[in-house]
Amino acid sequence: MKTNNEKGRSIVLAIGIYLVIKFLLNTFLGGGINFGDLIFTAVACVGIYSGLQYVNFGVAVILGLTVLSHLKGNITGFPSTIIYLIEAAVDVISIVLLVGNSAVKEHFTNKWSEIQKLFRK
Repeated sequence: MKTNNEKGRSIVLAIGIYLVIKFLLNTFLGGGINFGDLIFTAVACVGIYSGLQYVNFGVAVILGLTVLSHLKGNITGFPSTIIYLIEAAVDVISIVLLVGNSAVKEHFTNKWSEIQKLFRK
């Protein structure tokens, strides 16, 4: 896989691992698989690893909307929702890294028109 910045790819790989752990935790705590979360996690992990332009913004927006949609319930349910508040904090850190870190931004410079070249060695 072609990358334009090794440090940026390492950061997005860590974010991808976090997304998988988050999905597994929510599956366990929620009592079952949410197929929407499964699809988002799979697409986000592949997308951020690819380094395609603007994928970082798409993943950041969806994470942000998720945080905002659950924030009120997580705050009013405190302290029983502490795990979800911690999850929201890590989501925000991931968002900041995806849109603000220069190494990560450099990783997301692969052109969509050259997608077939990304998977060649």
